[in-house]
Amino acid sequence: MRVLLLGPPGAGKGTQAARLAADLGVPHIATGDMLRQAANADTPLSRRLHSFMDRGDLVPDDLTNAIVEERISQPDVAKGFVLDGYPRSVYQAKMLDESLAMHGASLDKAIKFMITGPEIVKRLSGRLVCPVDGSVYHLVTNPPKVDKLCDLDGTPLVQREDDSEETVLRRLEVYGKRTKPLYDLYREKGILDEVDAIGSTDEVYDRLLEVVGAEESKEPQGGPGEKQ
Repeated sequence: MRVLLLGPPGAGKGTQAARLAADLGVPHIATGDMLRQAANADTPLSRRLHSFMDRGDLVPDDLTNAIVEERISQPDVAKGFVLDGYPRSVYQAKMLDESLAMHGASLDKAIKFMITGPEIVKRLSGRLVCPVDGSVYHLVTNPPKVDKLCDLDGTPLVQREDDSEETVLRRLEVYGKRTKPLYDLYREKGILDEVDAIGSTDEVYDRLLEVVGAEESKEPQGGPGEKQ
């Protein structure tokens, strides 16, 4: 099954995507993580990525498309994936469709995470991450056991530059201009569903499972393996 999670930064897509991918037995493809990994390398590409990411701007399509296309061509995604963070524009969506078609595949479902702007600012401005293992915490909803220290290795937690309130507001502005037309695109394709993303992690995940389960119930009796 090939599932795409849509929604603004801070909607909780990454957390839910990882959990869903594990349950479905398919890879979780998080383009934000892939871009940050690429940006950490000391290369001309990393410096170009930083020039956009540090301002909270979206990475240009040519860079993002190339990274995603390379990832979905790998053998472990043959049976499906859960994708979040991409596409962020209609052009990127068309590029994704073309890349999947080259492998005889297509998206099964696009799921829109419904959340308000004030809730996103509250979530992201309180988010902290471990620079060593990538663990994510929140000062209010998921605080570490020891103040601002990673539960796993005791490393001091940090706030990502793109999680500051000023950058969050800029990211939401960019998101609103470029990403919302995707909803109309996937609605026209008949694969768009919506999930209320406000609530506890378990509550949101239960709603997500209902949406994915509704899709799976439409599969032929031969089972999900045949569709994938």
